[in-house]
Amino acid sequence: MSFCAPPRPYPADRSATVAGDATATMRLAATPPYIASPNGSCDYLATGAATNGGYGLYRWSMGPEPAGPDAHFHRAVSESFFILSGTIRLYDGRRWVDGEPGDFLHVPEGGLHGFRNESGQPASLLILFSPGAPPRGLLQRTRRARPLRSSADG
Repeated sequence: MSFCAPPRPYPADRSATVAGDATATMRLAATPPYIASPNGSCDYLATGAATNGGYGLYRWSMGPEPAGPDAHFHRAVSESFFILSGTIRLYDGRRWVDGEPGDFLHVPEGGLHGFRNESGQPASLLILFSPGAPPRGLLQRTRRARPLRSSADG
């Protein structure tokens, strides 16, 4: 008896190329951030347009001052977080946890979540949205949850 889910088939081909195409996009580290503020920056690494709507990928870098959204949800996209540096509090819809480099959180569509840097030190993370949504539309369609506090509520 197996407890593993049945394997999903590999997706169907989306390209008819025989020898491969030179269609990659590259964003060098020296590229100015998409959003810059005195307390950090947001780099849009892969846009929904560049990935044919497949996903959007951000690198969010926060300074030492408290920053990040409270609990919220998205009806149209899933969101995943991967901590690169520092300590970032992650909310999984049930509790806040101090995320460390290498920690990962996946939130399906409609799932409550939040992330905040309250460590007093700089921190950064990758944020992946699927499908890839335009950044302005994504922010406009974010739904706030009831007020929650990330500090001292474990």
